[in-house]
Amino acid sequence: MIELIYLVCLFLLIIGTFTDIKVREVPDWINYAGIFAGLGIRLIFSIHSFDWSFILEGLFGFGVFFAIGVVMFYSGQWGGGDSKLLMALGALLGLQWNLSNFTIGFIINLMIVGGIYGFIWTSVLALKNWDKFLKEFKKRLSKQGMHRFIFIGFAIVFFIAAFLISDVIMKFLLFFIALFLPLMNYLILFVRSVEKSCMLKRVRPSELTEGDWIAKDVIIKKKRICGPKDLGIEKAQIRKLLKLKVKSVIIKVGIPFVPSFLLAFLMTLLIGNPLAVLF
Repeated sequence: MIELIYLVCLFLLIIGTFTDIKVREVPDWINYAGIFAGLGIRLIFSIHSFDWSFILEGLFGFGVFFAIGVVMFYSGQWGGGDSKLLMALGALLGLQWNLSNFTIGFIINLMIVGGIYGFIWTSVLALKNWDKFLKEFKKRLSKQGMHRFIFIGFAIVFFIAAFLISDVIMKFLLFFIALFLPLMNYLILFVRSVEKSCMLKRVRPSELTEGDWIAKDVIIKKKRICGPKDLGIEKAQIRKLLKLKVKSVIIKVGIPFVPSFLLAFLMTLLIGNPLAVLF
């Protein structure tokens, strides 16, 4: 069963990667097919073997990945297609309450690969739009005020705590957090500056597709038509923009994140769960 599931996951991720890079969208048929395939395969194996753990693991994986996807979507990190594809992977791979589990390894590898992938992508955008990025970064840095001292304050607390704890692993972890916190402050500034200076695009309503993120409210005759709070424009809103003959709107062009799903999946297949080395 597991080989079939891995093949289905690989198939979905390859198609999803292609469509995400080409049109910045993962079609719903891919995501829903993955969810039904995952739960269907697991249900068939449960009935065949009289072992209900297969379907229960699929439902558990779907539920956990659903929660992660919702958080990432409503925090503005992922689009709806990315979140639904993650749910499909949860239904297919399933989830066991075991740190050495393949799915746990995939989540950890996704965090590692996703972080590196996102940083490289945003860095390339910053370099390609260097003048605009630098202007925005300096502007945000000058307005930061006390925020930087909050990060430094927490870093000092963790640094002192590291000296007071005898456990070697915990001491190393606290030192790492203390060093990382000041860097995180500038990393957040970097990402927000890239978003503001490099990821906004003005398009005609006829070029919009369902799910596009509108970066600025469109208000006609004191009535709001669409905006950032919608978490993706709907078809009815696009039709209304066309009917009202709105010339253009500003959208946020997101990072095609599905390729990082594929890379993390392949990394887990080839290298395994990073936690298996520690436990």
